[in-house]
Amino acid sequence: MENRMMQSMLLDFYGELLTERQRSCYDLHVNEDLSLSEIAEQSGISRQGVWDNIRRAEQALREIEEKTGLVRRFTALRQGLGAAERQLAALEERIPEEQRNAVRRIRTELKQLEE
Repeated sequence: MENRMMQSMLLDFYGELLTERQRSCYDLHVNEDLSLSEIAEQSGISRQGVWDNIRRAEQALREIEEKTGLVRRFTALRQGLGAAERQLAALEERIPEEQRNAVRRIRTELKQLEE
């Protein structure tokens, strides 16, 4: 998984476990793509303070993910649902019309699970 995407997902899953300052600095750096100087100016702290907050946040998020594995499992589930949906789409093209409605219902249910 792309590093920025993983960082953003870690923040989405576990961000509430960080301090407010860590969460804010990390969010601005990862999701808003602001530089350390821009974040420092916005936050009223030094560039070193911003860097320390981002580094601590990253470390905490990775440790939490190592222990819980929620992002890994979520990603695997999404990939599995996507693969099942693609297989059903291919199957739908090869079966008689009267059976297609059942396959369409299953595909709809899978899409709802992905949301």
